[in-house]
Amino acid sequence: MTPMIEFKDYTFKYRAQKEPTLRDINLSIYPGEKVLIVGPSGSGKSTIAHCINGLVPFSFVGESSGTLKVKGEDPAKLGIFGMSKIAGTVLQDTNGQFIGLTVAEDIAFALENDMVPQEEMFDRVSQVADVVEVKTLLGHAPWELSGGQKQRVSMAGVMVDDVEILLFDEPLANLDPATGKRAIDLIDKISRNKKTTIIIIEHRLEDALYRDVDRIVVVGEGRIVADEKPDKLLTGNVLKEQGIREPLYITALKHAGCKLKAESRPQHIETMCLEPYKEQMQQWFRTVGYKKEKKTEDCVLSVKDLYFSYTEGNPVLQHIHFDIRKGEMVSIVGKNGAGKSTLAGIICGFMKPTRGSVFLNGEDLVGKSIKERGEKIGLVMQSPGQMISKPMIYEEVALGLSVRGVPEEEIKERVYRTLKICGLYPFRNWPVSALSYGQKKRVTIASILVMDPEIIILDEPTAGQDYRHYTEIMEFLKEINEKYGITILMITHDMHLMLEYTERAIVISDGHLLADDTPAKVLTDETIADKAYLKKTSLYDLAVKCGINSPTEFVERFIHYESVTDGQKTGEGREHRGEDTDL
Repeated sequence: MTPMIEFKDYTFKYRAQKEPTLRDINLSIYPGEKVLIVGPSGSGKSTIAHCINGLVPFSFVGESSGTLKVKGEDPAKLGIFGMSKIAGTVLQDTNGQFIGLTVAEDIAFALENDMVPQEEMFDRVSQVADVVEVKTLLGHAPWELSGGQKQRVSMAGVMVDDVEILLFDEPLANLDPATGKRAIDLIDKISRNKKTTIIIIEHRLEDALYRDVDRIVVVGEGRIVADEKPDKLLTGNVLKEQGIREPLYITALKHAGCKLKAESRPQHIETMCLEPYKEQMQQWFRTVGYKKEKKTEDCVLSVKDLYFSYTEGNPVLQHIHFDIRKGEMVSIVGKNGAGKSTLAGIICGFMKPTRGSVFLNGEDLVGKSIKERGEKIGLVMQSPGQMISKPMIYEEVALGLSVRGVPEEEIKERVYRTLKICGLYPFRNWPVSALSYGQKKRVTIASILVMDPEIIILDEPTAGQDYRHYTEIMEFLKEINEKYGITILMITHDMHLMLEYTERAIVISDGHLLADDTPAKVLTDETIADKAYLKKTSLYDLAVKCGINSPTEFVERFIHYESVTDGQKTGEGREHRGEDTDL
């Protein structure tokens, strides 16, 4: 069979860079195959996608050697328009892909460019809307839609042209776990029913493997490190060596000393044969240490009977109530549109509740301005670009103090101290534009930390980041939490983050408080997970299938074991990070 996509000894170097991003790539993908490409940030996986859809060399100029054929054609000769007839790309940020004022207009855009007769256009838009299940939304404006709906509209916009290749660049990055599962399920249906060649680039490996893939291609430092069937790849250590997070149940089995075999079908916990590993897992559960740490009972933040509506009669939040203790790390979770960010906005004073109160150290914040609240409660937004307003790092971190009229000498002292805490002191005179995404994220945290807040609220602190950057940011947050006693609230869709780093999960569903419990209990409760669009952890299924009677305790022991072993690994690195970190 002739490959649909074929790289032969392919090397590519961006014009602005000294070293090639891709080196000697040899990769063949056949018609109808479904391939998952994984690798750390900067490994070159997105560049592979750009080569396939023609963005390289037309939008991203550079030098290449070797050959690349897509459906027998050279993308460099066909151009972006020519390639768009063969390969359609669904971007991570779907907002950047919309053109039409309505969903129907947006889907029809490619057909309008091709001057397709109107009657045929209506038929094709209707058919593709049916496939991606957005037929009822054709009259809606794209920006009114949820994250999952936007993604489906983007898929329809590229599928309407009858493309033979669909490229998905981090399709799960901005979706809640349940919506992410539906997205993977839909991609799988398209793969099976339309025989489209599918390429998925994704950091969240376990979630991406919710449905079968034919192969996983691992990219590291511009080279293909592995190209194997999932069952074989998951038995080895390639993923861990490349800094890619394995599925949690695979990690747990390896912690117990199990030697995994491909014949056990480890791609899915639901269908994996666990008989050979049961005894070892039970033994590990019995022997692994576990103790609960007792936290202070002092309440720093209290939300009492909170209600909020943007428009009368349409409540966004109803009867929200919880207390946050000093020094806690708490996750706020729930589906897209559940009201999590609105809740953070009310706490910070950006919006006033319709009813109810927010107390800080027992004091009602009802009359406090945003500025007054900002001295005690800091909000770090999801994208650094939403917050950074100064060109230089020092100026950005000093901004909050400057507008409050703090003396220059004190500003300098506090900014330098904060930059040292954040591992940014060596870059104090650098422009923000010279930093990596992870470093910019730290700058936004530093600009809040310099104000000496009691509470920091972070909106999706790890969205779209690979495992190494995820770990560095989370270990840094854990350190300022433990060392400086700062209370941290995190709005997140990442169930791993919720399990590994927070003691409590506040679950919001359709504007109501659904649960306030330990992450292990929330993620082993199928009813709560389903209602809040969360995803029951695979550790639960592993425990049940291995005959362990207390799945919740199994999850808690796993998290404790991970934190102890990770703490041992990262402890020394943390000691020396202040002068030399490059996130």
